[in-house]
Amino acid sequence: MELRTLRYFVAVAEELHFGRAAARLHMSQPPLSRAIQRLEGDVGAVLFERSSAGVALTPAGDVLLDEARGLLDQADRARVLVAVAAGVAVLTVGLLGDSTDPDVVRLADACRLRHPDIEVRIRETDLTDPTCGLHAGTVDVALTRGPFDETGLVVRELRADPVGALLRVDDPLARSGSLKPADLVDRRWFRFPEGTDSRWQDFWSGGEAREGPVVRAVEECRQAVLWNGTVGMTLVDHPPGAGLTVVPLVGMPPSPVVVAWRGGEASPLVESFVRVAAAVYRGRR
Repeated sequence: MELRTLRYFVAVAEELHFGRAAARLHMSQPPLSRAIQRLEGDVGAVLFERSSAGVALTPAGDVLLDEARGLLDQADRARVLVAVAAGVAVLTVGLLGDSTDPDVVRLADACRLRHPDIEVRIRETDLTDPTCGLHAGTVDVALTRGPFDETGLVVRELRADPVGALLRVDDPLARSGSLKPADLVDRRWFRFPEGTDSRWQDFWSGGEAREGPVVRAVEECRQAVLWNGTVGMTLVDHPPGAGLTVVPLVGMPPSPVVVAWRGGEASPLVESFVRVAAAVYRGRR
């Protein structure tokens, strides 16, 4: 029973979908299915129930999932301890814009508890770089939001947050129970500078070309609405600030919180960070 196969198994168990697990592992589905079949042969039990309704863990699969996570955690800790002994236990983490998310605090606590000897360096970036320096090579791993250009990166979704329209409290639309993007089609929006990732720009502009003040940071977004009466998208659960309100937007996909890192062989520190992040955010749900 190889650690790589256990990682494959955990991916399928968490996604409950072979296609999504294969995409997450950056491999094709047939070899993933064969690896799981070999694992079932090794343990002598069926681990997944496969039907037209989807994929589900069997009782044996549930048991193995707990054990596999424990084994992988032990392997991660061993690799990190070796990195510490070798004097390379420094991890640079990119955070996007506003790091007050309570899950970020929980993640910091979990990382410190798991690896107290690691030095974590934080690089907070503004909203013009959703990869937080990954493409530029200035960080090892990023805790950020999608969508953005994923070329050369590995991206794993941790959470998805509903979005809404950020408005002044005296805006005629502020009393609406919900809005559609079409309700805002003639309004000026805050927007990001030219050259900002096109996928990111398109999402936060509601899928349309917009006119309005240019912003770079979360607080600038709020002030653009407060001072100019413009509109823009924000998170439904994000405190809007004095004089502002958020109205849920119907028909817009949620904003995904993701952990991302550069493709290729990940360092032990990055692998451990990703596993801790997945566990912390999984425990939230």
